Amino acid sequence: MSFNTFGHMFRFTTWGESHGPALGVVVDGCPPGLPISAEVIQRDLDRRKPGQSRFTTQRREDDVVHILSGTFEDENTGGERTTGTPISLMIENTDQRSKDYAEIKDKYRPGHADYTYHQKYGIRDYKGSGRASARETAARVAAGAVARLVVPNVTVRASLVQMGPHKIDYANFDWAEVDNNPFFCADPKAAVLWEGYLDGLRKSGNSVGAVIEVVAEGVPPGWGAPIYGKLSADLASAMMSINAVKAVEIGAGFEAASLIGTENADEMRAGNAGPSFLTNKAGGILGGISNGDPIVCRFAVKPTSSILTPRRSVTTSNEDTEVVTKGRHDPCVGIRAVPIGEAMMACVLADHFLRHRAQTGRDGGVGY
Repeated sequence: MSFNTFGHMFRFTTWGESHGPALGVVVDGCPPGLPISAEVIQRDLDRRKPGQSRFTTQRREDDVVHILSGTFEDENTGGERTTGTPISLMIENTDQRSKDYAEIKDKYRPGHADYTYHQKYGIRDYKGSGRASARETAARVAAGAVARLVVPNVTVRASLVQMGPHKIDYANFDWAEVDNNPFFCADPKAAVLWEGYLDGLRKSGNSVGAVIEVVAEGVPPGWGAPIYGKLSADLASAMMSINAVKAVEIGAGFEAASLIGTENADEMRAGNAGPSFLTNKAGGILGGISNGDPIVCRFAVKPTSSILTPRRSVTTSNEDTEVVTKGRHDPCVGIRAVPIGEAMMACVLADHFLRHRAQTGRDGGVGY
């Protein structure tokens, strides 16, 4: 299987399967001399790991990261620093239950990649879906923790902003609330509503989709490139590569289609630090290049396809059947996609920072 690598100057390659002994990532292109530790990476992994509330899969994985290469001790601090060589990170799988999948060995699950993987490769990992499992995203989050070290002056945060038909009220938006509820939601009132809503779906053997908003602040103007190197295009690619993601928008996104020109164009004014924008319909990106405003990206995650409600399908021998997916699954996979979206945003920004510096010799715009 090819295409397991993402990025250009800052790139990562993930490896491993959901029910294999371990999974991991090799990060290449990280500059030398950056302070790094397993604890820094673990903080991000702990936010993504399963089994933290009744609203996520009850698979119990500690997701302990092991740094295998790419670092060396810092004599001045006693810690570790990156060496500029590939950083290999490993996370062991410790709570696989492959027996849960025995009944679907010869059945395609509706909504899953079972059928397409089988058609492409002639072989299908029915035990947790192998590389098609969201378990692979633990490796991405580890890579994202390294990416944050490359762009330390950039803050990347995300929030669940919609669950099913229920949207947050931006009047209640508070980043400080994201880690105070099991949904990574910046609207505490919406989080309370979602508890009862998701409990009902979970108990009925069903699932629901969600929308995640990722915001990067501190990105200077100038990152990205025209035509085929657009920052917006790479962000869209990054988010669409996450399991179960079906749509991505930047800034006003799909809403822009309903606006008129005077509403959509972000007006500008002169300032002591250079031009500023009065609104941010562009989501911080113009012509594929960052403009200095917060970069705003949203992505939609479909409902979890593994549910207890019987669904019509076919077998691998093309016979009609019904599928009930037992085991431990997220009733809303969008919840744990919040730290994953942050990680992918950080990786794209680290890549574009290094590309911009290599081409122009500057960290940001030309200045005023």
